[in-house]
Amino acid sequence: MNYLFDGSFQGLLTCVFEAFEFKDVSVRICEEQSYSADMFSQTRTIITNQTKAERIWKGLSKHLKKSEIRSFYSAYLSEDAQAYQAIFNLMVRGFSTSFNLLHDYGDNDVMTLSQTLKKVGREQHRMKAFVRFQKSNDGLYFSMVDPDFNVLPLIIAFFKNRYADQRWMIYDVRRNYGFMYDKTKVFEIQLFEHTQVNLSIALETIELDDSELKYQRLWKQYFKSTNIEARKNTKLHIQHVPKRYWKYLIEKQSL
Repeated sequence: MNYLFDGSFQGLLTCVFEAFEFKDVSVRICEEQSYSADMFSQTRTIITNQTKAERIWKGLSKHLKKSEIRSFYSAYLSEDAQAYQAIFNLMVRGFSTSFNLLHDYGDNDVMTLSQTLKKVGREQHRMKAFVRFQKSNDGLYFSMVDPDFNVLPLIIAFFKNRYADQRWMIYDVRRNYGFMYDKTKVFEIQLFEHTQVNLSIALETIELDDSELKYQRLWKQYFKSTNIEARKNTKLHIQHVPKRYWKYLIEKQSL
């Protein structure tokens, strides 16, 4: 049986609820927008239901630790179809087993979850390190990002605690949404009409503060002057700072 859902985490939780409700044993999870019809398979469209999703989430808390339940959400943010299937399978089995199945690394679903968490965790760590804020002419510190995985929900608390006395915004141009902090609370925002926005074009739509431009030039000059050509090790540098992150770094842009 193919379950078609809207791609949301609440939708995935609803799929788990429906599997128990309809007593479906073998279920394949598919996002509606990317599903290719198969004439030999049965399909069921799952409508996201907040009440059902909450019941599953609360039910899992009786069987698993909080950190283990959160790992399902972190893996979901990978936006990977195999991870969705592994999460679904483990959630369903989590209600019917008495031992901690998430530690059974001989299980394919557990291995998929573990490997996915490593990839998402690595991207989460790098976003914390490589996000660079720029100051707009209205005093807002902003950063446009384009991460491989949807890690914004995992890093917002970090930036809220670190920059609690500033107004800032972090925007994911690939997924067309972001978070803004107004010194009191964080809220989700959407700036662009289209789902895919070029990072450089998005940056050009915001007018920078004059002092910001001066600091950027100063930082570029400092970075250039402290660089020792004779000790340059490009291979090692790329290993620690992959090229795909250079577009975020002021020091990597030309003077």
